[in-house]
Amino acid sequence: MLTVSPHIAIHEDELTERFVRASGPGGQNVNKVSTAVELRFDAANSPSLPEAVRARLLARRDHRIGADGVIVISAQRFRSQDRNRQDARERLVALITTVLTPPKPRLATRPTRASKERRIEAKKGRGELKRGRSTRWNGQA
Repeated sequence: MLTVSPHIAIHEDELTERFVRASGPGGQNVNKVSTAVELRFDAANSPSLPEAVRARLLARRDHRIGADGVIVISAQRFRSQDRNRQDARERLVALITTVLTPPKPRLATRPTRASKERRIEAKKGRGELKRGRSTRWNGQA
């Protein structure tokens, strides 16, 4: 079981791991041993996720979430396969925890009279500055 929060835990059967050879430096080790991990989790069809969390997760614009709702996390930061598995799982948990709490709804507010006046004064000042740059400006407004 992969524990995301006290109320959410993902069963091991829902996670698919594939081990591939890591890219980058590492000498002979990188050429011989498949230490990189590709972790897949089908968030769209997972019974472990509550509906609200699933909707927020799938609505998130993230390159790791495919159009079919499958989350793919690649981990090759470490030299050992076990540490990369751990890293991929930690990153999956971190991704899911970002959408656990719903976003606060935006409260509609109106600008104050003083802020409107400041905005108008700033616009007039910019206009005056631009008028001052003109070659045909004769000092009159």
